[in-house]
Amino acid sequence: MQGNLFTGLNYLSEGFRLIIRPGIRPFVIIPLLINSVLFGGALWWGYSKVIELNDAFIGWLPGWLDWLSWILLPLFFVIAVLAIFYCFSLVANLIASPFNGYLAEKTEQLLTGEPLGIDNNWKKIVMLVPHSIGRELRKFAYYLPLLIGVLILMMIPGVNVIATPLWFILGAWMMSIQYLDYPLDNHELSFGEVKRGAQQQRLTSLGFGGVVMLGTMIPLVNLVIMPAAVCGATAYWVRELKTDFKGELINRQ
Repeated sequence: MQGNLFTGLNYLSEGFRLIIRPGIRPFVIIPLLINSVLFGGALWWGYSKVIELNDAFIGWLPGWLDWLSWILLPLFFVIAVLAIFYCFSLVANLIASPFNGYLAEKTEQLLTGEPLGIDNNWKKIVMLVPHSIGRELRKFAYYLPLLIGVLILMMIPGVNVIATPLWFILGAWMMSIQYLDYPLDNHELSFGEVKRGAQQQRLTSLGFGGVVMLGTMIPLVNLVIMPAAVCGATAYWVRELKTDFKGELINRQ
């Protein structure tokens, strides 16, 4: 596979550095507020639900399989936590998508020095809402069958042991697609082209998406992970993927 896992990790680090730059900070405020509210709710709601699901699972096991609880319950707990936090990430990105696209534009302009037609106009963001929501729903339609497939595997005895690593790999891939979509969408590239871009550097994409997914589960870090991931994905686009789409970008000019 092409790419480098550690390069992907570094792009999120660069994203954290970018969000404190003077030219970027104003565009981080709204995504930060959205994440603060939603992830605060996730911590409160998710903890209680994981405990309920955990108790229900213990009650479901027949007595002669009690010994499996030592193996399956930790896996179930990890998968449940990942599922809850990833669902809240989807909701957060759905609400913040117009602002994330705007943040990606501003970040690319800072990195390249090239104007992208940005104006500090709230009307522009409002006009982006229908397109941004449609784009998020398109991503969800891509994710859903993959999520269902992993959940089915989780229910098959024996096979469910591999569900946790599969879930993590899938989550990393989806997070990579999720955030790369913002800078590519700004150049009117299709969702299919977003997937192709991520596939061209699979290891880099998985490294980036994996560390983003882990960041969503760390208290306080998860409050700023969304804008940092947008900026990191934009840096990834500018430095490694943009040249691969040179022909498509020229055709759109």
